Amino acid sequence: MWKKYLGHLPERDPLFQYLKHEIQPQLGGFLNHPDYRVFQLHGSNAVYLYEEKHRGTLVIGKFFLSDRERDPAAASRKLEREYHNLAMMHGSGFSGSPHYIARPLGRNDWLNRLLVIEYCYGELLSSIIMRAIRNRDSGLLYAKLTALAYFLARFHNNTASGWRIDFNEAAAYMDSLTGRLQFQNQIGANGANELYYLRDRWREQPKMWEDCQVFVHGDATPDNFLFGDGLAVISFDLERLKRADRVFDTGRVAAELMHFFLLMTGNKYAAEPFIGHFLWEYACHFPDRERTFEQTTRRVPFYMGTTLMRIARNPWLDWNYRLRLIHEAKQCLRRWYL
Repeated sequence: MWKKYLGHLPERDPLFQYLKHEIQPQLGGFLNHPDYRVFQLHGSNAVYLYEEKHRGTLVIGKFFLSDRERDPAAASRKLEREYHNLAMMHGSGFSGSPHYIARPLGRNDWLNRLLVIEYCYGELLSSIIMRAIRNRDSGLLYAKLTALAYFLARFHNNTASGWRIDFNEAAAYMDSLTGRLQFQNQIGANGANELYYLRDRWREQPKMWEDCQVFVHGDATPDNFLFGDGLAVISFDLERLKRADRVFDTGRVAAELMHFFLLMTGNKYAAEPFIGHFLWEYACHFPDRERTFEQTTRRVPFYMGTTLMRIARNPWLDWNYRLRLIHEAKQCLRRWYL
């Protein structure tokens, strides 16, 4: 995990007092004179690691009111949503081995809409994928994808509802991605019209509406899962938790695998054995494995396509590579008839 040391938190800082009096007692008892070292972490919000020097306890602080979100009301809503999501899932069977959701320790509106969660140890999936590709260690990646498939299947099955999927929400999300790519001049009017055409073909398919809604992680990217020994999987970012098609998550994982192999090797086909393995392992947690696998793989291309579009928005990627991602997204979306 990338981190940058920033120094020690001054005792006069209101955050120091909050950590000392509200958070530290939950981590092993009150300290008269704690000393907090501060590290900046990479994240979509202002995210920091706080280490108490004497006891070595660690917590993550996530500030929802920041340069990236200046609206206090919107920041408060996001804070409350993620705190609620973490507490709900942690308390519904994801508080032990092998599946764990990081425990929220506190929230504070006055401190720039701060959420504090416990620090969890493990290796990020992104690191595992890159290490497996560099070292040609297929066994490592197969094993961790088996673990992730088990985690997501349990996450979904534990929260299944009696409501059918509303595919209009997924279609609207695709529209927002199309608009963003057009705004960035990565696609023109013809490219956007093709994507709208493909969206409508998917919307016409009964398979996209038939399954029941589950709670999906909502941001199942390789930077949001930590892995320990064996089947141990930890997740810590549930800001985008929502009810949707379970394939929203599995399709995103599949697309991220394609992206990593395409970026690091130039060969998207190298990802296919791992994608197939992940989806097959996911399906084994259902009464009819073959039927689940068949139903999942028929819906996966849509969610892979939208995820590749999502990745293509990122300005830090090479321009030509972003165009390649859009091309691959269209290739996925053209498989609506399967």
